[in-house]
Amino acid sequence: MRTRLHGRGALFDADPAGLAPRLVGLVPGRHRAHPLEHPDEPPFVVLTGARGLGKSAVLDALQDAYRGHTPVASIDCSATQFAGPPAGRPADSWSPSAQALLVIAEQLAEPVTGAGRITFPRLMSGLVAVAAGGWDDADSERIRREVERILLLNERGARFGAFAGRWAGKVAAKVVAAATGAGPLVSGAIEATLESVAEGFTGHKHQKASEWYRSYPNAGGNAERGLILLSQHFRDGGGSREHAERYLVRALLADLGEAYGGFMAKMQRLGRPLVLLDNAQTTPGPELTAAVLRDRAEGTGDRVVFVAARRGEGRAALPGAVRRQLAEVARRTGWTPDAAPSSRALLVALPPLSADDTLHIVGALCADTAVPSHLPAAAHRLTGGNPLGVVLLAESAAQHLPEVTSLGELLAAEFRPAENLPGSPVHQALLDRLVPAAYMEELTVLAAAHDHGSACALASALLPDTFGPADVRALQTLLAEEGLPVAPGQFVGDPFVRTLLLLRLHLRDADHASWRRAHETLIEHYAEPEQAPYRLYHELALGDAESAVARLRDDFAGADTRVWLRTLRFIASAPYFHAHDAAGRDSGGRGDRRAAVALGATDAGHPVPEGVDAVLHLRVRRLLHALWELTDPLVLPDPKVCDRLRFELEQLSNLRPAAGALLWRASRDWPAAALAGRPIEGPEDSEDSEDDARGEA
Repeated sequence: MRTRLHGRGALFDADPAGLAPRLVGLVPGRHRAHPLEHPDEPPFVVLTGARGLGKSAVLDALQDAYRGHTPVASIDCSATQFAGPPAGRPADSWSPSAQALLVIAEQLAEPVTGAGRITFPRLMSGLVAVAAGGWDDADSERIRREVERILLLNERGARFGAFAGRWAGKVAAKVVAAATGAGPLVSGAIEATLESVAEGFTGHKHQKASEWYRSYPNAGGNAERGLILLSQHFRDGGGSREHAERYLVRALLADLGEAYGGFMAKMQRLGRPLVLLDNAQTTPGPELTAAVLRDRAEGTGDRVVFVAARRGEGRAALPGAVRRQLAEVARRTGWTPDAAPSSRALLVALPPLSADDTLHIVGALCADTAVPSHLPAAAHRLTGGNPLGVVLLAESAAQHLPEVTSLGELLAAEFRPAENLPGSPVHQALLDRLVPAAYMEELTVLAAAHDHGSACALASALLPDTFGPADVRALQTLLAEEGLPVAPGQFVGDPFVRTLLLLRLHLRDADHASWRRAHETLIEHYAEPEQAPYRLYHELALGDAESAVARLRDDFAGADTRVWLRTLRFIASAPYFHAHDAAGRDSGGRGDRRAAVALGATDAGHPVPEGVDAVLHLRVRRLLHALWELTDPLVLPDPKVCDRLRFELEQLSNLRPAAGALLWRASRDWPAAALAGRPIEGPEDSEDSEDDARGEA
């Protein structure tokens, strides 16, 4: 199968088969059968991860691959059609789950290769009973519209348009008559509906659907009473509605089972039905998922393939689910359920893209543009392989090359998704899809924080008084639920999202006033001596490197080398979005002085404080600026600066022979990581380095 997706072969591969063909029983994009991995009961697959990892794109690709070959339905649980009842429909006769079942059945009913329409007599009868609970206003036109749409679920031929209109009008007339009579409306409406349906649909399957509701709890073998109870439970809300909705889900699956039963159906229908639920963390996603999993656990089986996508890891919602990385399900799932309903689910975490995937995406989207050789590697380093980030950066490059080439300028440039649509800066277009819109302003400010305390300090200084410590904790919880990683020392753990938010903070005002105020607030917040690294980090973000150089210089001889290296690395990770002059003040120029300082070009004009070792002072200053540039996600690593970083660390290792192993390994590991686009880590974090240090001591 040819697909626009990259790095998702474990799902779509045909030979050897990926997860999709092994569950659906069809080769993607072709009407050719494939052996099933789980012939008796497929796992309920849930794709997990943070925003921007391509979960929706995977569902779209699955729909494209199997549409027309096997019944496919796809819904976005966050769509407005599931947010509330349509105009005129009472809330007690409508729910997101019931609406979703109607929409799903409408899509599954469509004919496919080798087989005609699927009918849904059980679901149709149940949905009519639910809708009847809201017909007490005797609005004949609204009743006719609602009945007509539901009756469409129960006809095989394309001729049903006029046919449905006739019977819908007949049902509406009987319901209106029942509403104006003395008897109970719902029972009269259901009786009228069943009579009309019985007159119009006389097939064996439709009779079986009527019989099916005889088994509804407390129906006493009477289908009409079963539907009346279903309608009543639905209107009662709470647990009673949940019970009724479960029965409607069961009706949908029973109708699908009927369509796949018998010799002819098995000959005609090669693939299993496929139901796709996007944003399944939003109602009606959890309700539909729970209903299917509970019935499967209780022995009411089905063979429908469900693939849902939800933000976060899904651990709280599905505690007993089997968890796999995407690569682990490429050839087999290793899925075996137990007694718990949630064990029927298989959580599959989508990984970021590889550097090769990024290269191919940039090449495809910039096919008509000369792309600088460094751009794909730089885009992958910045985004960490986030598919949305890679795609939007590549599209921005296609719109702005060759005038704009640096990542910082690409993020600030206007991105137009289409000629007839308004544009917005690339970083804002990304944030609109990567973070919750309701908390954009708060996250923009709190992205500069490191923990709860510093976030509260920022909130007090830059956010409204109504946003307090409890709101900070709630936002931390929300970020975890969204699937963003947790990183010690950073309030927003995802480096890519944090960079975008900090860039938004920096560009919030023309004079960068919010940016300065945020960092000045944190400099004041971290006033204790043991908090010096945080204070120096924020001073460096404002362009003032002198205090950091002095602290690192004075601590070098006596501090634990591991701690010294960690402190250096942390301070040098301070964000940088604009040029500074020689005094550290904001500059309107485009020049980046960090490389010049790192390479020693400014040594001659830099005054060294009296009474200090000038050689050590300048060496630490060059080292700090080299590392500051090499850890900047918006700047591609400069080989010359990497060489300088290596040299300065080597020279420092000569000054402290007892701890030389750590400094020597850093001189090798840090430049190599920077050039490869990896985070600069260790060697001071590894046990081997600690052993080396103890041995030399």
